[in-house]
Amino acid sequence: MCGIAGIINAGLSRDDLEARLRRFEHDLDHRGPDDRGHFISKDTVAALASTRLAIQDLTQAGHQPMQTADGRYTIVFNGEIYNFKELRADLEREGETFDSGSDTEVILRMYALYGPDCVREFAGMFGIAIWDDLEKTCFIARGALGIKPLYYFERDGALLFGSEVRALLGSGLVPRRLSSEAVRGYLLFGAVPEPLTLIDGVFALPAGHYMIWRVGNTRITKFWDLQFGDQRVEEGEAASSVRAALVDSIQRHLVSDVPVGVFLSGGIDSTTLVALASRGTSEQLRTFCISFDNPEFNEGDIAARTAKHFGTQHADWRLDSGTAKSLLATFLEKSDQPSIDGFNTFCVSKLAHDNGLKVVLSGLGGDELFGGYRSFRIVPLMVRVSRLLEPVKTGVGELLQQRFTSARTNRLGHFLTDLPITSSAYWAMRGIFTPKEVAKLLPRFGCVAEGEDSQLSWFVPAQPTLEDEVSYLEVARYMRNQLLRDSDVMSMAWSLELRVPFVDVKLIEGLRRIPARLRLAQGKRLLLSAVPEIPEWVRGRPKQGFMFPFKDWLTGEWGDVFHRIELESPIPIKSWYRSWCLFALESFVTANQIEMAEGVAGNV
Repeated sequence: MCGIAGIINAGLSRDDLEARLRRFEHDLDHRGPDDRGHFISKDTVAALASTRLAIQDLTQAGHQPMQTADGRYTIVFNGEIYNFKELRADLEREGETFDSGSDTEVILRMYALYGPDCVREFAGMFGIAIWDDLEKTCFIARGALGIKPLYYFERDGALLFGSEVRALLGSGLVPRRLSSEAVRGYLLFGAVPEPLTLIDGVFALPAGHYMIWRVGNTRITKFWDLQFGDQRVEEGEAASSVRAALVDSIQRHLVSDVPVGVFLSGGIDSTTLVALASRGTSEQLRTFCISFDNPEFNEGDIAARTAKHFGTQHADWRLDSGTAKSLLATFLEKSDQPSIDGFNTFCVSKLAHDNGLKVVLSGLGGDELFGGYRSFRIVPLMVRVSRLLEPVKTGVGELLQQRFTSARTNRLGHFLTDLPITSSAYWAMRGIFTPKEVAKLLPRFGCVAEGEDSQLSWFVPAQPTLEDEVSYLEVARYMRNQLLRDSDVMSMAWSLELRVPFVDVKLIEGLRRIPARLRLAQGKRLLLSAVPEIPEWVRGRPKQGFMFPFKDWLTGEWGDVFHRIELESPIPIKSWYRSWCLFALESFVTANQIEMAEGVAGNV
């Protein structure tokens, strides 16, 4: 796991490139405190930087940037390729020899032999950059599911890229100016929708895509996309198929030259990881949990009971409001882009780091793939009802927006005036502010409100059922734009590699063969059938996300932090998560000295 960055064709001197690469190394040190290095091509066209968190091959043989023996190819790599040993064995049968035990060298050799399409063979999470000094091309790629971030900026034939937006800002080559479109998306959804970032001109390389820079021009190619529908697994085979795929994925995610822990809550997903991982390792697992005095949010007792049942070495942190508030400043400092989420991962990652861990597994992805959210039932129902109400739904929607003040009812009213499609219903359930509210908030950030209804819905490739469409949105939008991004940034803030066995290409390619009526059955029945080791005290619990008692904190000890937000807002706030949304955005803009959108004065 690493932080990577690069500058291509910027017309800078060697001394200038050297200084900027060292700034990259400084800004990305938390992502890789074990080692650092950089490379500048002889003609100064290419400059690459890396900071390394040593997980595979802890020796200097795994140092980056890494080059082929002839000096043609140079790589910087962030992530893990879990099937690298199998790929290495294939290469050795073809006569290749290796100088290290790292997955980085396997990637480098495969690119040298097979070119860009080698990424189709990688099972793992990655952001990769490879400079070809013979062809004078730069190749950058992001993993199929977007677990690891990779951002880029282009201007006048130059290309900059990096693992974090803040690192690009620190280069001094990217204007610190807000993107109006991204601010609007953030206020609608609570996270900036990819490929946008809050910085005008900086974009996320889409998941499952690679880019090739050549002579000042870039071309982006898709190599993988999420698609359900190849549904050939019958009901009797489904549980055994899922179990085999899960065991395979978890075993891959345990591959490491350092100990691996697990984030354990009281839920089905993290318990699944502990149950199957404890069978697949000879070493005692270490598990980590955050607990609270408030019983409504406390999962500590359940997690401790589960840890004892499976014989793990368990650590629990009983977090109170005052301690949490003392961490806010550091949390905001580490936030690469604002989000209404992320603080929970920040805290439990600190716990694992403080206990000496460098790698942990998380149950993220289980809800999205096995129907754990209410959205799997509510969104399809909303779409079907909206279609039935077609003659009168617009009038009903307008009435709801006029007569009721709650944020949720206003979103529902807006949905009824929109197209009766899954993505619109999904926003109505998961959204933060309505388009009319966003139009009133944008001037505060120096942004121009274009059309109230523009870009409200996401494109969803055709899926077999409405439920499959919800699964696509949960994986490719909510999880990728918010949960994965937050998990990466907040774990790496503590130099911790977070692995997500449910978010695995090979696992998902197996799951796509299972019909939605089985895969997404309410209560995660398929997952429970596949993992009978899950104890009854976990099976019988109602669904509870990894939530913190923010409402209590914001209306109590944290009130002084958020009272100003409510006073200065041009619209009623109505709920804690809307306060948090505005607070996170304002904090990011201020901390990073971001200019308001071009030509418009803001007043944050």
